[in-house]
Amino acid sequence: MKLKIFFSFIFFLSTTLFAQSAKLNEAAPDFKLKDSNGKEHSLSDFKGKVVVLEWINYDCPFVKKHYNSKNMQSLQEKYTKQDVIWLAVCSSAPGKQGNFSTDEINKRSKEHGAKFTAYLIDEDGKVGKMYGAKTTPHMFIINKDGKLVYAGGIDDKASTDVEDIQKAKNYVSSALDEILSGKQVSVQSSTPYGCSVKY
Repeated sequence: MKLKIFFSFIFFLSTTLFAQSAKLNEAAPDFKLKDSNGKEHSLSDFKGKVVVLEWINYDCPFVKKHYNSKNMQSLQEKYTKQDVIWLAVCSSAPGKQGNFSTDEINKRSKEHGAKFTAYLIDEDGKVGKMYGAKTTPHMFIINKDGKLVYAGGIDDKASTDVEDIQKAKNYVSSALDEILSGKQVSVQSSTPYGCSVKY
């Protein structure tokens, strides 16, 4: 029993100490996850493209604010039309809020008219923890060079009020517009807001 605990501790240390973690202006750590249709995606599959990572939980009131208003879908559609890859990532553990069957995920995504590239399932939370995802939504942007250039909230109005969307400064659209026009991202980080990721 003691030996088993010892090896478990060594495994924990090795995964904690040597797991790559995401840092601004450094190469975004690669990962591999299956989507809600069973297809596997790696970040490295999208080399040379701008990639948005959106942490999602359809039952979170903050996520509902951006989906019920169609704000998130409008952003997804606008930028995927400009060859941006948009990956929704769910790190809700089994039995926790936001963890759904693939049928339920696809049903809700269709009802919302979601326009992301794929909905990725991260049940063990490995990718969420690697990126330091704290809230839903929590947004990350990776540039064409594979570097993380934005991490934070979708905007500067930390509320569940749909009316605040029009008054908010949208950090994600600002960063993407700058990247796509060849500029540096002026605001690279902000405080994420929303429900806690249900690891």
